[in-house]
Amino acid sequence: MNSSNPYEFGMPRDAANFQALSPLSFLERAAFVYPNKLALINGALRQTWGETYKRCVRFASALAQRGVGLGDTVAVIAPNGQAMFEAHFAVPMCGAVLNAINTRLDAETIAFILQHGEAKVLLVDKEFSETVQRALGQMAERPLVVGIDDAEYLEGSLIGELDYEALLVEGDPDYSWSLPADEWQAIALNYTSGTTGNPKGVVYHHRGAHLNALSNAMCWDMTRFPVYLWTLPMFHCNGWCFPWALAAYIGTSVCLRHVRADAIYPALAEHGVDHFCGAPIVLNMLANAPAELKALKTQPVKVLTAGAAPPAAVIEAMEALDFKVTHVYGLTETYGPSVACEWKSEWNEASPEERAKLKSRQGVRAPLLDELMVADPETLQPVPKDGETIGEIFMRGNVVMKGYLKNPTATAEAFAGGWFHSGDLAVWHADSYVEIKDRSKDIIISGGENISSIELEGILYRHPHVLEAAVVAMDSEKWGETPCAFITLKPGAESTEESMLRFCQAHMARFKLPGKVVFCELPKTSTGKVQKFVLREQARKLSN
Repeated sequence: MNSSNPYEFGMPRDAANFQALSPLSFLERAAFVYPNKLALINGALRQTWGETYKRCVRFASALAQRGVGLGDTVAVIAPNGQAMFEAHFAVPMCGAVLNAINTRLDAETIAFILQHGEAKVLLVDKEFSETVQRALGQMAERPLVVGIDDAEYLEGSLIGELDYEALLVEGDPDYSWSLPADEWQAIALNYTSGTTGNPKGVVYHHRGAHLNALSNAMCWDMTRFPVYLWTLPMFHCNGWCFPWALAAYIGTSVCLRHVRADAIYPALAEHGVDHFCGAPIVLNMLANAPAELKALKTQPVKVLTAGAAPPAAVIEAMEALDFKVTHVYGLTETYGPSVACEWKSEWNEASPEERAKLKSRQGVRAPLLDELMVADPETLQPVPKDGETIGEIFMRGNVVMKGYLKNPTATAEAFAGGWFHSGDLAVWHADSYVEIKDRSKDIIISGGENISSIELEGILYRHPHVLEAAVVAMDSEKWGETPCAFITLKPGAESTEESMLRFCQAHMARFKLPGKVVFCELPKTSTGKVQKFVLREQARKLSN
């Protein structure tokens, strides 16, 4: 310590003036200040924050009594519900790391994740027991398996050495848990989609989870006591940190086991929902739902959307239904959203179409992301803010991952030059708002010209008969590459390749025209992202 600096003299850091940042503190405060406020709705279940805290303490104690502690992994394969929500608090309360696993993965991938993450305990909802049994059969060392018997699901079979409620009974209600000694300590492990190989394990720390939970709520102007509908899977970037944010804001979680329009609209009406998150595919589904379902909704609802660039036409349709859409952007490596399209009052006078275009941009850094830039991926020099020059998006700050589990090489590559490399290509507008043009692997280079598949998809979504659209590169003997459009039509709609190309000719430059239009169902991941690698393979076959 430099004794010549008066601001460093006689003022040591200790427990009285410094605590590690952790979202666990949100739960403790919610239970202490608002124990009778409703925390969770899951079918017939109604659970307060006081009850939630007591159950989480028992859960943490039961894990500790079974030898689970610092550096251990507890995996969960379950839908949005009581056990998944409680695991976000209870697992780190005993020092362990939560690994919420995508419920739609195949047995082989689940086995890889369980082994790579060295899960000591696995919680499994009975809906997914068959797949999990196959995964466990591929493992030499099996974790302790705990079955989740959700009363809202009457099918499936319960597996495991005991069930979830029996595990909680083992716990001590007076268990003395503590905040982490170091906020750099891991809190969660999330695996990337792994479309080109085994998925990578992304590690979050307590500090980042605490900060991004607040940051995302701030982006949304969330106020105390929100009623939040879980259309976003909690296994996806820990539900964009919203289990923790809802504890901070004393919110009510309304759980949906399956995401369908005929479940969402009744839930909005019954529970007075005012917030939900979802990928653009969910928004598109709601915008195209039957009129009788739409009529159930009578209140404005704030929507946070990310996961893929939302077409302006989808945002415009949602706004017309009084859904207040905020577009955010991020990756698994940034705890979910870390960039937001902040709305400015001067845009209020724009036309609905122009407002939708503005909202479809990814935006500026979220409140607690430290730095964001669009730059040349080789030199890290920022590109001009001209809305035309394409570069890669880079971020850095407290809401960037700790690193990739057991993969120092990939971690070093991701952080080369002191920035996180997103792999997403974008332009920087004069107002500093970022707009994604493509993933680096999705940009189409035709005759030396860069073509954004996202731009073309946005145009196709404006066709009155188009429900969904995706554009990928197709080999071209003349141009090197040319766009290939895959389109799903709205129910009952009809179109031809010729008529769709005429529509394109009227709305885009000639060099951007698709060389081929294919009508089909789009392949998607469990979180609604179109699997463009599948479409690229189909386009490759079409070009031969």
